[in-house]
Amino acid sequence: MTTVLYAVGDIAPDRDDPRECFALAAAIINEGDIGFCQLECNLTERGARMPQARHTHRGLPVSAPAIRGAGFDVVSFAGNHCMDWGYEGFKDTCDNLRGAGIAVVGVGDNIAEARTPVIREVNGLKVAFLAYSSILPAAYWADEKRAGCAPLRGHTHYEQIETDQPGTPPRIHTWCVKEDLEAFVADIRKVREQADVVIVSIHWGIHFIPATLAAYQREAAYAAIDAGADLILGHHAHILKGIEYYRGKAIFYSLGNFAMDLRMTPEHAASKGFKEIQVLSPEWVPNFDSLYNFPPDSRMTIIVRAELTGDGVAKLAIRPAMINDNAQAEPLNATDPRFTKVADYLKWCCESQSLAIDMTAAGDYLELSQGTATAA
Repeated sequence: MTTVLYAVGDIAPDRDDPRECFALAAAIINEGDIGFCQLECNLTERGARMPQARHTHRGLPVSAPAIRGAGFDVVSFAGNHCMDWGYEGFKDTCDNLRGAGIAVVGVGDNIAEARTPVIREVNGLKVAFLAYSSILPAAYWADEKRAGCAPLRGHTHYEQIETDQPGTPPRIHTWCVKEDLEAFVADIRKVREQADVVIVSIHWGIHFIPATLAAYQREAAYAAIDAGADLILGHHAHILKGIEYYRGKAIFYSLGNFAMDLRMTPEHAASKGFKEIQVLSPEWVPNFDSLYNFPPDSRMTIIVRAELTGDGVAKLAIRPAMINDNAQAEPLNATDPRFTKVADYLKWCCESQSLAIDMTAAGDYLELSQGTATAA
């Protein structure tokens, strides 16, 4: 028996009728047996904004049934926005999602809850989800007595390359925090014994800078697959990144945005916080008339379609999509020139990082398989 999973990246509804966010793609997501996404905002009308929250908004509680109506029934909330509105906002979000029939993964009132998998049994197949975040404002990760998300933190070291040339660009090294990586691996090994398919979601990576991956991402992804994961779903970068096969298992380093409402005001555009991230994408120009204010590359996105069996992921494909000014992801037909634009961008992301991937046209999808590595 086959179970079909549809997965997308980041969502953050911020409008009176959040059903509009998914209007162009809901029919596709609802074709699947399981729908997965990453939630990037609190769904609450309560709470005080945490001082360490740089960019945030509160989505209406009615967003939860809209997300479920769009076909999503497993949602990761493990990310750098989970505690933006304090414990009240965090708790309301989890309660609202669960009240709408959505399983929430990667968060909890303590670290044990945050590391607890969601296991969905569909068509006789047990599919397990675990979720973690490497992008972590202070105190957003759970511990024994504190609510938050499951952490997969990283260390960063800057190495001066030309020691006789002060101020020259450094080489950047990153690696996972040992205790987090050990817990991450232990979680995967444990759930591997309980499920037929194990899917790991990770909020990680370098935002807005095209293609570039951080070393700790490969360390974590390879460790997850070595421990028994069948598929890695990455997000946070707000742009697409490359796809890699390791030991026959796919790693999506970033699925990009999917339904991210982001209004821009002149005050926000002039703020120090926005200016600091705008430099990462020089082509990023605010549009005060658009509900979607991200760099041009962030318009491109994908929908992942995975056919799951008792042997893992039997077939994997992606549907290219483009995000419009109303912050809606529009699935593209193969005859649309934008379909090729998204495909070519993904291929470039892979080639620039020496990721071996083949994409084969199959109707309005691109089927994925292990390819031959191309030198960067």
